[in-house]
Amino acid sequence: MTLFQRLKKAADDEWAAYTHHDFVRQLEAGTLPPEAFRNYLIQDYLFLIQFARAYALAAYKGRTLADVTQGLRGLSASVEETELHVRLCARWGISREDMEATPEHPATVAYTRYVLDAGNRGDLLDLHVALAPCVVGYAEIGARLQPVLDDHPDHPYAEWIAEYASEQSQQLAADAVAELDSLGARFLPEARFGEVAETFATATRMESAFWQMGLELADAER
Repeated sequence: MTLFQRLKKAADDEWAAYTHHDFVRQLEAGTLPPEAFRNYLIQDYLFLIQFARAYALAAYKGRTLADVTQGLRGLSASVEETELHVRLCARWGISREDMEATPEHPATVAYTRYVLDAGNRGDLLDLHVALAPCVVGYAEIGARLQPVLDDHPDHPYAEWIAEYASEQSQQLAADAVAELDSLGARFLPEARFGEVAETFATATRMESAFWQMGLELADAER
């Protein structure tokens, strides 16, 4: 069992609530209100800016060239991922500048700053554990939702699903799982597992709160 699998098993309820959230179920069905998706995309763009900073912190905290390289890959992937958000939001006439001018929602602030704090106060393992629910969870969701595109090629959220079901996203997730194993061998005495598992569970709960934010912002617009 990989370290990620152990962390996921320890946070089984939180993981299920995150990966099968009502936002995700509605997105899969194509019934998610466009305003919920739009608000989510804007906040996720702001989220990715902070995640790029977190990966830059991972590179800084790296003790080996491999550590630094992994951090740089995550930083680059986060920046590249913003292009999806730019393309999708452009359909509503929302520019990159408009997104960057939008205030961060408290859920965005809470999650991203929690991850950055985990990295600042802890070691490289703490930081990658806090990052893992996002990069691995989105790939898991994308892979699970991908078959719906075979039956519904005109699915309203096809581009989002295809992005996270893509080979690139799946490889990023696999790399993140392998990195956790590598770091666990270096930084994780068994007595510390509970502490690391709580970081993972907390970050996973914040993923659920991020989906919920999208739904609530849409409700507020009605």
